[in-house]
Amino acid sequence: MERTVDLLEISDGKIYTLNDMVKVCADHCNGCSACCHGRGDTITLDPWDVNQLKKGLGMSFEQLLASAITLGVVNGLIRPSMTMAETGLTDETGEPDSKCTFLSEQGRCQIHSFRPGLCRLFPLGRVYEEQGIGYILLKGECVRENRTKEKVRKWIGISDMGTYEKFLIAWHDFVKKMEEAACQEVDANLIKQMNMYVLQKFYVEDFGENFYEEFSARLETAKILL
Repeated sequence: MERTVDLLEISDGKIYTLNDMVKVCADHCNGCSACCHGRGDTITLDPWDVNQLKKGLGMSFEQLLASAITLGVVNGLIRPSMTMAETGLTDETGEPDSKCTFLSEQGRCQIHSFRPGLCRLFPLGRVYEEQGIGYILLKGECVRENRTKEKVRKWIGISDMGTYEKFLIAWHDFVKKMEEAACQEVDANLIKQMNMYVLQKFYVEDFGENFYEEFSARLETAKILL
């Protein structure tokens, strides 16, 4: 989920590149799944995330909605996010505990090889700048101590990071323009039609073998139509 705050409030104030070493790793999270609990609807999903889940699980978008994804409205736009399931326990504050639906009883991620981008980042965050994407180390998010350094590129673990980052920038810019339009538009029916189009073209309909190529083509058509 995107936040507009002072970087010093949420990070060490540094912006890292893909080739920088950052203290993110703690024994590959063995014995810990704290970051998979109590996230609410903050793990928002982009088209790449949903495409990965559909392929990895062999499920349609409708099937994911019935078991693993929740739809919500963020700044006037319908956005999917990971579903949190109640555990029947309480957290350290006494509130009802919840966990990602893909977290096993042993506290391990069952979709690790095709997990969403935000899950890959943690405990890092993204910063969208004019020159591209930067990465920040979030304060107070990971509960593990004595973390060791690892290169940002390796930590995220996506083979074609250059193409992936271009996709992220294009989607981020498109979403921001759509949010501005949704906030300014007074015709509720038009906003609904806009949301349904984006949901259908970028989430419901399957992408072929070349996700990035097909995404770019759909994005250009969407820009013209919307």
